[in-house]
Amino acid sequence: MKGRVASSVLALGAGLGFATGALADGEFAGVTIEAKLIGGQQYEALYARIADWEKATGAKVNIISQKNHFELDKEYKADIAAGTTSWCVGSNHSSFAPQYPDLFTDLTPLVPADSVAGFVPANIAAATINGKLTMLPRAQFDVSALYYQKSLYTDPAKAEAFKAKFGYDLAVPETWDQFRDQAEFFAAPPNFYGTQYAGKDEAINGRFYELVVANGGKMFNDDMSPAFNSAAGKEALQWFVDLYKAGAVPPGTTNYLWDDLGNGFASGTVALNLDWPGWSGFFNDPKASKVAGNVGVAPAPKGSAGVRTGWSGFHGFSVTEGCATKEAAASLVDFLTNEDSQKLESAAGPLPSRTAVWDYVIEQAKGDAYKTEVLQAFQETAKTAFPVPPTPYWIESGNLIFPELQAAILGDKTVDQALQDASDAVDGLMKENGVY
Repeated sequence: MKGRVASSVLALGAGLGFATGALADGEFAGVTIEAKLIGGQQYEALYARIADWEKATGAKVNIISQKNHFELDKEYKADIAAGTTSWCVGSNHSSFAPQYPDLFTDLTPLVPADSVAGFVPANIAAATINGKLTMLPRAQFDVSALYYQKSLYTDPAKAEAFKAKFGYDLAVPETWDQFRDQAEFFAAPPNFYGTQYAGKDEAINGRFYELVVANGGKMFNDDMSPAFNSAAGKEALQWFVDLYKAGAVPPGTTNYLWDDLGNGFASGTVALNLDWPGWSGFFNDPKASKVAGNVGVAPAPKGSAGVRTGWSGFHGFSVTEGCATKEAAASLVDFLTNEDSQKLESAAGPLPSRTAVWDYVIEQAKGDAYKTEVLQAFQETAKTAFPVPPTPYWIESGNLIFPELQAAILGDKTVDQALQDASDAVDGLMKENGVY
């Protein structure tokens, strides 16, 4: 499946007239750049462009690690502890970046100012930490929208049965309560499930966070003390518990991460799927997805406070302070985030972080009903998107929270006890690190 996805995206990019930009011929001949990059089928087409940069500059890129961000995070922290940070280029993310104040260098003196000026200003502001431009954003601005199987909403028998059970018309859910009703209604385990969710690491912590906000709560107080053990937090966690208890999600969902969700929806065995823009092309590709041609896309639902879910962030590339060839490394990072690279990535669905590429994507979508629907759904959701709380302990606190969320989902603890235990653990973390 990976190869088919990569080749289909490359085919989309083949007609774009990609160039290598203003690279000096043989500029970095003899240089080898070691890189640690996020892995996954949706990234392979971009990495295929590395060969173009190598050909133009004379340098070589050695990818020494390729993992998901959760595993890369652990590896980066191990490298920092061991003092082994002489590799040069690393994948980064706005949710993870505040943890590494000394790992990555300031790209400002290494990247042309006109290149930096081409990015959406808000993304550059978020990538600047303690006055350092720590990464260049990719065409991977992440906020989630709702993917669904359209045929489920055109079946008269289903519509009649749903209204008889729930008392309102069956339509694409606009609220999380409607989403839960429909997920439970559509579920027919073990062959078909109403929905799914990523159940560990920052993945479930982030989903919990955005539901807390959508229900009118907050994850942390202004002093960064935990605030999620609240009525909004209990309502949010109960949503996950109810779906699991009803058998509306696959039994292995507490071990799922993003690739599991993407492949699960594409398998045709899931009705409703909250997911990222980067999957939109994959879901509608008949060579890769069983739901191709049957995919609807809508803005993310709203919580009980009338707030739309909108946890957001973006991917990027950084250069380490310990890199001996920072100029070459920065050139690679600039190349992988330039307009041509972002056009290629955006062809598969991801939202760009360069202003000119946004204009390009909107123009390309004209006449394509599915791409237009995707853009409209994600643009609407992005209007109210919100980043993770501004603390370097976001990931570390999440590592304390998510096992408690899992315990409640699996029935090992009550919702009240799980949130109390999670709150106590995060309170201890913050106090131990002198946050308050």
